[in-house]
Amino acid sequence: MLNKTNPLVKSFYHQETCTWTHAVSCPIKKTAAIIDPVLDYNANNGNTSTQFVDKVLAYLENKKMQLKYVLETHAHADHITAAAYIADKIEIKVAIGEQIQSVQKTFKSIFNFDDAFKTDGSQFHALLNHGDELKLGECMISILYTPGHTNDSITFIAGESVFVGDTLFSPGYGTARCDFPGGDAKKLYQSVQKIYALGNNKKLYLCHDYPPQTRIPQAWFYSSQQQKENIHINANTLEKDFVQMREKRDETLNQPKLIIPAIQVNIAAGNFPKPESNGKTYLKIPVDVLGKKENHTL
Repeated sequence: MLNKTNPLVKSFYHQETCTWTHAVSCPIKKTAAIIDPVLDYNANNGNTSTQFVDKVLAYLENKKMQLKYVLETHAHADHITAAAYIADKIEIKVAIGEQIQSVQKTFKSIFNFDDAFKTDGSQFHALLNHGDELKLGECMISILYTPGHTNDSITFIAGESVFVGDTLFSPGYGTARCDFPGGDAKKLYQSVQKIYALGNNKKLYLCHDYPPQTRIPQAWFYSSQQQKENIHINANTLEKDFVQMREKRDETLNQPKLIIPAIQVNIAAGNFPKPESNGKTYLKIPVDVLGKKENHTL
């Protein structure tokens, strides 16, 4: 007999950004949610496409699933969300962690947005807090607040499936960076402990996988495998050692390639800025603001 607490999960890999988008559905009531959908974006010319996310929507349509939610684990810095595109097509709710408000305040200042940009999270249909639950047919999705990578990071728990966002990568790749505004290595350590405490047999679904050439991208790993093999934070890793490692490593990292367009769109629930007088939409590029300033010889 089917365990009603466990939804079906179908994962789709976006090759260009190494991102996993997950379709989570109740096989009894035929209702579904999409976690971390990706909008195709060409950084060379600024063109967008919905080819990838259309495959996800087609899968749900073929399975006769009614989409109810788009769920974001956090405001991503490495890909643009397709949440607004989906919401324009289908009557759904787009939800994210309640702390998106603090992320909006931070980046409103960085990008010097005008007063029309709201920092109360109202661009989203629902703001989620630790302990909240979403009903998905006969399945329940509960919310675990897991800050550290970003201040708005949350984890979705649906039966034996746990969607950890960027908090954990594959065991061989480690954990997320903590040097974005609002990031905190100590908080990330504590968040991983909360995830590990959910149980060894939980399937921890990733938002990203950067596999070596010896394997194909993998959507999930058992918690027991992460606790045994994760190169940054296994079951025996001490907090002080993790924080020291994470902060030292973060000092060497470049900013994600898509952080400038992604953050502007993602903190607005996937909505691009309104078209200007010529009917075209534009994104800002802050100069000498994000990351370390480099010296260049011309």
